[in-house]
Amino acid sequence: MKARILLVDDHEVVRDGLRLKIRHQPDMEVIGEAGNGRVALERAKALSPDLVLVDIHMEGMNGIELSRQLLREHPQMKIVVLSAFPDPDTVNQAVQAGVCGYLLKANAADDLLRAIRVVLAGKTYFCPEVAAAVVADYRRLLLAKENPPPPLLSEREREVLKLTAEGARTKEIAAQLHISLKTVETHRAHLMTKLGCSSVVELTRYALREGIASL
Repeated sequence: MKARILLVDDHEVVRDGLRLKIRHQPDMEVIGEAGNGRVALERAKALSPDLVLVDIHMEGMNGIELSRQLLREHPQMKIVVLSAFPDPDTVNQAVQAGVCGYLLKANAADDLLRAIRVVLAGKTYFCPEVAAAVVADYRRLLLAKENPPPPLLSEREREVLKLTAEGARTKEIAAQLHISLKTVETHRAHLMTKLGCSSVVELTRYALREGIASL
């Protein structure tokens, strides 16, 4: 039995190319096409395809949102998305939406049939460029965790901010922290610059919001 495939792309010339690529395959057939997400949902409901080829970037409902809705209504359906660029954020969103494959349009002529067969076999397929972009992004995240940026505020600034938010006066802060009045004022000025605040009220709101102080 041939695998039933639905094509979804808002460019007819792209759909034509995909259809021609699939047309002579003994194990698959194109059963329908759609130029936007709304029509794709209707066709999927009427035709029950085994696999849907979806363009990521479409006007109106994009490919990621379409994939979410398709899989919500047809959990068994396989989805392979096509995109012009291997953007890691877009790939991650597509994976979270539940797609099984991700191809670049530039490589679809070479990778398309293999990707379809791999996905229909119950596996996932990412073209090499997409896989490389995802790995590079993952490494960047690991490095960021290993080398976190320095804290925005120093320990002393956090102490001054906490006491300020709790209503302590400049003299009280100076006495409690054993620093001069001038130093307290300097720390407060630095806090306003770093946090983009223009008053003690705004500093207090920031401290409460970030859990630095409590009422």
